Order: sequence, then structure tokens, then C-alpha cells
Amino acid sequence: MKRFSIGYRTLKTAVGVALAVAIGYYFQLDFYGSAAILTILCIQTTKKKSLHAVYTRVVASLIVLLLAYILFEWISYNALMLGVLILLLVPILVMLKVAAGFVSSAVILMHIYTVQHFTFDLLLNELAIMAIGYGVALAVNMNMPDNTRKMEQYRQQIENDYRVIFSEIVKYLRNGDALWDGRELIHAAETLNKAKALAYLEVENHLTRKENLYYTYFDMRERQLEIIERVLPKVTTLPVIVEQSELVADFIQDLGEHVHSGNTASTYRDKLDVVRAEFASMPLPKDHETFQAMAGLYAFIEEMDEYLAIKQSFKGLDIKK
Repeated sequence: MKRFSIGYRTLKTAVGVALAVAIGYYFQLDFYGSAAILTILCIQTTKKKSLHAVYTRVVASLIVLLLAYILFEWISYNALMLGVLILLLVPILVMLKVAAGFVSSAVILMHIYTVQHFTFDLLLNELAIMAIGYGVALAVNMNMPDNTRKMEQYRQQIENDYRVIFSEIVKYLRNGDALWDGRELIHAAETLNKAKALAYLEVENHLTRKENLYYTYFDMRERQLEIIERVLPKVTTLPVIVEQSELVADFIQDLGEHVHSGNTASTYRDKLDVVRAEFASMPLPKDHETFQAMAGLYAFIEEMDEYLAIKQSFKGLDIKK
């Protein structure tokens, strides 16, 4: 059984419903409770989604007011005409790409059908209900939690996983230790999925800013993880430990000890060039196994250069202490 908990969206919905009903009652509107329904239908997970929800529902509600006036007042208030109105309404909403507002517009429609007389006072009443319902939803939804602390926790977890992964690679290169179970790879992938989802919410909660450095950072780390997963077999299948293994291990150890959110990739690409040069100056392999090991290490070096190139394209996070 899941433990009882109240989410932030649930809290906003409760506050919004109470406010909508209270305001509607204060102004003595007919059907004032429906303002709460409109509020519920507009509460969304992000500010951008909330704005879009209000837009679609306002447009749909205005269209239904027009159709109701034409069909009910000019023809008749009856169930058949109500069905005809729905038949016309849905395609219009779909055509205008505001179909999400159908349920909200249906609330307004049923008020008119219940009263069975489209007066100016009724029009003002419905417009007031719309203003309260949609306005309250927009107001409460503009208050979103700051996820920076949680994203920072994810960043630290991912970087810790990368440090462990690199340390395990170093162990294998130096002494052939293959006892690692690879759990950090799985944990890093899971953390990246959660981190990117949270960072995307942050993007959606900024109305003018279209990018988020944390999202870019997590995307960069995800692409790096793909390379790590690709190079591991090249390392763990080396037939023998050769002299060049220690050279590569020293580089990976240095890299693993400096996993952070800043951008020092150019420095490490320069160091990798030095490794390449030293690698090339060493004696040629004397047997097939040594040749395979050296070829595997060189392929690993090239993959790590791509790993660093991905990091170099990222300008870095400015972490405030």
C-alpha cells in the first residue's frame, strides 16, 4: 500500500477550488460552483501548459456561447438541438486546435441549456464564471516549486557514478580486476532519465527562456554515458595487460578524479594527445595477443576523445556554493 501523501499539484488544486468558489459566491453568481470545475480543468504541471490550457478553454467557451445563442435562441431549446450543437462544436474545436477545451465549454453550454433563455445577464454571468475559473487556475499555477536543489542532487549522483565507473576501468587496466557488477552504469542511466524529466519541467516553467543549463548538462552526460557503455567491452576484453595499459590507466584515473560540471575538456584532450604520442613511441607488438590489446586500447583512446569532445561543446554549469 502506498503511503498517504499530498502532492504540490493537489495542493494547488485544492487552493484554487476554494478560491474560485469563494469568489463566485461573493459576487452571487448563478452556477458559481462551476467556476471551481473550470479551475480544476486548467491546473497543469507547468506554466506553459497552464497558459495553453487557459487559452484553449477560453476559445472553446466563447465558441460555445456563440453557437448556443444561434441554435437555441434562433431555433429551439431541446435535446435534439443540444445534440446538433455538440456535433458542430467538436469539429470546430478540432479545426481550431482547441479540442482540449471541450469539457470546459460543455460546462458553460449546460448552464445556458438549463436556463433556456439567453439573456445579457446570463452572458455576463457566464463570462464572470469563466474569468474566475480560468483566472484562479492561472494565478495558482504561476507558483511553481524551484527544482534547482533536486537537479543539483542528481548532478552530484551522476558525477559520483562516473567517478566509480572510471575507477573500475583503471582497476581492470592495471591488474585485470573484473569483479565490478556495473551497478553504477544502471544507476547513472536511471538518474539521468529522472534528471532530464525534471530539467524539462524547469524549461516549461519559464515563459521566456527556452533552454535550461541543467537540461543541457544532463543531455551531455547522457551522450557521454552512451560512449562509456560502448567502450567498456573494448577494455574488459583485452587479451593481455600490456605496457600501454598503465599509460591509459593513468589518464583515466586523472580524468575520473576530476569529473565535475565545469568545462576542462580541452585540457584533457591535450593530455590525451600526449598519451597518443607516447603510445606511438612504444615498441611494436611482438605477438597477436599484444597487437589485439594495443588495438583495443587505441580504439578506447579514440572513444574517450569523443567523450571529451561532447563535454567541450558544453559551456559548463555555474554552481553557486
